[in-house]
Amino acid sequence: MTEQALKELLDSMTLEEKVGQLVQCNAGQFIANQLEITGPGGELLPAEELCRVMGSVLTFEDAKQAKALQDMHLAADPKKIPLLLMLDVIHGLRTTYPIPLAMGCSFDDDLVAECADMARKESAACGVHVTFNPMVDTARDARWGRILETNSEEPLINGRMGAALVKATQGRDLSDPENIACCVKHFAAYGAGEAGRDYNAVDVSERMLRETYLPAYKACLDAGARLIMPSFNALNGIPSVANKTLMNRILREEWGFDGVVISDYDAVGELVTHGVAADAKDAARLAMEAGCDIDMVKNAYYLHLAELVREGKISEETVDAAVMRVLRLKNELGLFENPYHGADEKAEEELYLCPAHREIARRAAEESAVLLKNECILPFRKSIKKIALIGPFAEETRLNGFWSRPGAEKYTVTIPEGIRALLPDAELLIQKGCGAEFGDTDTEGIPAAVRAAEEAEAVILVLGEPENYSGEGRSRAELNLPGPQMELARAVLQVNRNTAAVLFNGRPLVLTELAESAPAILEMWYPGTEAGNALARLLWGDANPCGRLSAGMPRSVGQYPMPYNRTNTGRPKPPPDDRPAPFSSCYLDMPNLPLYSFGYGLSYTDFQYERLTTDRKTIHKNEELKVTVTVRNTGKRAGKETVQLYLQDPVASVVRPIQQLIDYRKVFLEPGESKNVCFTIREQQLRFFDFTAHEVSEAGEFRVSTGYADHLILTESFILAD
Repeated sequence: MTEQALKELLDSMTLEEKVGQLVQCNAGQFIANQLEITGPGGELLPAEELCRVMGSVLTFEDAKQAKALQDMHLAADPKKIPLLLMLDVIHGLRTTYPIPLAMGCSFDDDLVAECADMARKESAACGVHVTFNPMVDTARDARWGRILETNSEEPLINGRMGAALVKATQGRDLSDPENIACCVKHFAAYGAGEAGRDYNAVDVSERMLRETYLPAYKACLDAGARLIMPSFNALNGIPSVANKTLMNRILREEWGFDGVVISDYDAVGELVTHGVAADAKDAARLAMEAGCDIDMVKNAYYLHLAELVREGKISEETVDAAVMRVLRLKNELGLFENPYHGADEKAEEELYLCPAHREIARRAAEESAVLLKNECILPFRKSIKKIALIGPFAEETRLNGFWSRPGAEKYTVTIPEGIRALLPDAELLIQKGCGAEFGDTDTEGIPAAVRAAEEAEAVILVLGEPENYSGEGRSRAELNLPGPQMELARAVLQVNRNTAAVLFNGRPLVLTELAESAPAILEMWYPGTEAGNALARLLWGDANPCGRLSAGMPRSVGQYPMPYNRTNTGRPKPPPDDRPAPFSSCYLDMPNLPLYSFGYGLSYTDFQYERLTTDRKTIHKNEELKVTVTVRNTGKRAGKETVQLYLQDPVASVVRPIQQLIDYRKVFLEPGESKNVCFTIREQQLRFFDFTAHEVSEAGEFRVSTGYADHLILTESFILAD
């Protein structure tokens, strides 16, 4: 459809029909499905009328439902404008790969793109036109359950991985039935909620907002994402969906975004609860004035927007601009020619859980797992014949994580299945031992678990938090292993030291006691469909752990927030970190540093960093600096190492981080092999926001280092000249 044809269509629409394009409904109002909704269902308005005018729906199950919804709407709509069908496809549709936080630990943008490509194909076949992904909220407090849904506490990783996902999902041409559009979320600073509570207020300076929280969203929009979703929270006193500074000045004017803005679930209606709108009509006015094009579920636009136009409180030109953005998106997707887009029941059967997709999911689970500790325990010998599998997750199927599809657990490879597939002759002694829910106190299973551990040659101690303990609305005040899991761990470790603790969780946990007692700890996160196969291959060495923490793990929840790229103080704590220092910035009762720092992770081989060099000592603003890091595999196994490059700006007009990740590369090395890993530093990477929130770079000395956070090595200096 040409732009002129779209304009003619818009001109032919009544005001009510225009408003309908800005209304999104839950598909469950028209067709029964099992998908979970994450908020109220909106006012119970006549389904027949909504079906006629609505512009989009969310939460449907499959291609059959997608086609039925489209048919219902097109039959009722005199203008025959197709629906947009949207769905949360966060880490896979039917074939589930690891949660985004785990994918961040892979430090592999190409792997993220490969997983997104797999999800794109399955989603398109399901009938999805728009996925509410990527979520690139920088999060530095693991009490917030939605840290699961972002890649990292570092905006560079969020931006790079988010952009890779956008490009892989949208492809070159959205009208291709196999491609779908991305909605970036949640704009802005949703991950900085006070006290780590979901939906909570955020109050940050503009300098902090621009330097820490905005870059990842912009990276995704620069990659071509066609939609963006304002966050639930109030940002500096104004809820994002009504925040004109955020959405009109920054998003539209500064960044030039011309795509669709869609509210989060009932966020327009929640303006009343926030206390900035008197009622739903007032909420509709505020959201429309701030540039929110689509009202998800609340029906505030449906009920009040036309009236606001007739009263002169909202101009029809404002409504027209919003409607045109929606129509253009539908046109980009080719829906006027093919309203079903890629919905195809046969393609669903062929793609869902196919061997190729399972292989990608398994590889992603292996590469995002982080080996936290290993005292010569792992990998286990394949000659071991009797293995004790102990813990509340020993036979668990719910290892996919929040946002996995209903019934996903039916397709999960369990741990026993993975071990038996790899070691068919091994004997498994399986004991749950205890529960993992809040308030669980039953320890009657621990004696049987201890007996199994005594009999076994090796023990796999499977601990963590239940799948529904991380995700939206899943904030936690304490981050210890819930239930009597540590009591079980103490008892098992006392009788068999050939034990590897394996963790399934959606956020960094407090593992201080476990780290002191367990000889080996492998962090699996929620690994998805291929959980059991990936774990077995990691434990027995068919896969070599290569994940590195994309968010640090605390010693105590009291350390939060604990950004790795913290600034110094006038009284920094002197070493050693394990001793308090009077009148310095420190805790009296524990070290300052995390238990496991950002970027940390072990392997079954060893890597030695031999040198770091720069190709010059001084650069001007239009020049580039080449940095080369030489790394060698000094162990006996092939493995992958993530080479991390950090920047320090010792003297600036505002305080700068003591360490800032500016680039990373993942390299594969055979035993004895060395490689030169090359980075390019440009003046843009040296910029920061000054006290007036203007982006600047300042002449002077800079330092580059490798290693990982709090453990930097091989530092070199260079000068940025005027």
